Amino acid sequence: MLIVPEKEIGGLMTPDAAFDAIQAVFAAMDAGQAYNFPVVREAIGHQDALYGFKGGFDAAGLTLGLKAGGYWPNNATRNLINHQSTVFLFDADTGRVAAAVGGNLLTALRTAAASAVSIKYLAPKGAKVLGMIGAGHQSAFQMRAAARVQRFEKVIGWNPHPEMLTRLADTAAELGLPFEAVELDQLGTEADVIISITSAFSPLLLDGHVKGDTHIAAMGTDTKGKQELDPALVARAKLYTDEIAQSVSIGEFQHAIAAGLIEQDQITRLGAVINGADPGRDGAGLTIFDGTGVGLQDLAVAARVVKIAQEKGIALEVEV
Repeated sequence: MLIVPEKEIGGLMTPDAAFDAIQAVFAAMDAGQAYNFPVVREAIGHQDALYGFKGGFDAAGLTLGLKAGGYWPNNATRNLINHQSTVFLFDADTGRVAAAVGGNLLTALRTAAASAVSIKYLAPKGAKVLGMIGAGHQSAFQMRAAARVQRFEKVIGWNPHPEMLTRLADTAAELGLPFEAVELDQLGTEADVIISITSAFSPLLLDGHVKGDTHIAAMGTDTKGKQELDPALVARAKLYTDEIAQSVSIGEFQHAIAAGLIEQDQITRLGAVINGADPGRDGAGLTIFDGTGVGLQDLAVAARVVKIAQEKGIALEVEV
C-alpha cells in the first residue's frame, strides 16, 4: 500500500490539476462511466462531530475507493481545521487496498474546483463581481479557484461573524482585487456570481436578496437539515448539481423538494453541460449549482496525487 501523508499534499496537487480532475469526473458521471455509492453521514454524539463515508467507482479510470472523515466544529481549540478526512483507494481488479491519502487539503481543493467548474459553465457573460457568503477555512480556496476561471473586478462578502471577514479581504488582496464587506441584500443585488460556503442550518440568502442575472454556487450543504438558500430562491432558478440523489436528500435542494416547490426532474447534473447535452445558462436569469460533494471527486484528486507522488518518489510504501 502507498501512503501520501497530508504534509506532502500541498507540494503535489495544484488548483489547476484539481480543476481538471473534477471537470473530468463530472463528465464521466454524466456519461454513465462513473457512479457514487450512497453516503453515510452521522452525528456521532461526541464533540458535536459529523462523521461519515463517501465512495464510488470510476470504470473509465478504474478508480475505486472511499473517503472517511467529517466535521469537528471544536477543532479550533486544538489548532486543527474543522474538516478532517483520509482517502483510501483500492485495486479495482483484486479489492486490495492500494493507497491511503491525506484528505484535508484535497477536500478543500476539490470543493473549490467543483464551484469553479460550475462558474466556468454557468456564470453570466461578463461577470465582474464575486459575492462570498462565509469566511471559514474553505472560503479562501473558493475565491482563488473562482478567480482562475473568471476575470472578476471586485469581491464583496458577508459572514455571520464579521470579525472573520479579514480572511476574505486578505485573499482578495492576494488576488489583486478590492474587497468590500456588505449586507446580504446588497450582496445579492450586486454580485454576478455568489459562492455560499457555510455550515448554516437555516436560509441565509433570501429570494428577495437576489436581483438580475446571477449564478450561485451553493457549496455548504452536505447533510440532512443543513441549508443556505431560501427555497423560494431555488424554485425560480435553473438548477444543477453534482449528484441528483445527494442533492435531494442531503444537499441544498432537499428543502425545495420537501416543500413541493420543485420536482427532481428539474435538476440537471453539471456533467451534462460539460458534455454538451445541456445548454447551460441559455438565457436563464438565475442558475444554482448545488455542490453536495461526491465521493468520486475525492477519488479523482486522490488518484491524481498518488500518481504524482509516485513519479516524484514521495509516496511511502508499506506492507498490509
